[in-house]
Parts: sequence; structure tokens; C-alpha cells
Amino acid sequence: MTEPSAQPAIRMAKLQDVPALKTCIDRAYAPVKSTLPDLPDVSSGLKEDIEQNQVFVAETDGRIVGCAILGLHGQSAHLMNIAVDPDSRGMGIGRLLMETIEVFASESGATEIHLATHVAMPENVALYAHLGWSELERNGNKVLMKKDL
Repeated sequence: MTEPSAQPAIRMAKLQDVPALKTCIDRAYAPVKSTLPDLPDVSSGLKEDIEQNQVFVAETDGRIVGCAILGLHGQSAHLMNIAVDPDSRGMGIGRLLMETIEVFASESGATEIHLATHVAMPENVALYAHLGWSELERNGNKVLMKKDL
């Protein structure tokens, strides 16, 4: 595990970040990709995400170590993806990204955030519940969750 020199900086992604973002996301999902054959290509469309949504990156020592992709739709926001590089897990980066997107969504007029995670990733469901999210429904392989802001 790489020790950061300081707390990660959170900033908005730029188009030149796409290769590093793709690497970060692919590394984050690599452990579950082989066990979840129905997992979509979670790192596709990053250029479009940066152009059309809010993409936050966590950076430590000039390296992207995490990201969160947020879509805003009036009073509702959608957490489309959140990923932390496996070498940087356990350092609070995911929590920092979650706090950042919640503040951003609230300041942008959203009153709730939605997300979908995979039913075969119960640790994600438990983590989101611990962070104040409530499960709305299960639909096939998806667990749909919501957090009021």
C-alpha cells in the first residue's frame, strides 16, 4: 500500500485525466470482474461523463487514486460510479468522495441521491447503509439505494 504524503486533493476531472481515470476504475473493479460476468464495462464513456456530468477525482502525489461520477437531474442526483484504487483503500478516500458529491449535489439543488450496486457485492450495500443510504428495491442483479440530502 502506498502511503500518501497528505490527504488527497479532490478536483473536477479534465479530459486529459481519462487514461488515468480508466486505469483507476479498472483496478478498483478488477477483484470482482471475474466473479460478476454481468458487470457492465464500468470504465467506458469517461470522456462523455466528463463532458456531461460531474466527475470528481481524488489525487495524491499527482496520481489519481479515486473518482466519483455524479449526474444531476433537478432535485435528484445519481451516483453513477465511485471507485478507489486498491493500493489506496482504507485511507478514507471513498468517504471523502462521498462527502464531496453529497455537498455538491445539495448545493446544486438536489434533495436526494440515488445509486445502484450489484446484489453480489453485499459489502457495498453494507457500506452505503453505514453511510446513511437506504435500500429502495432489488431488481434482478441491482440493488437500488437512496440518500436524502
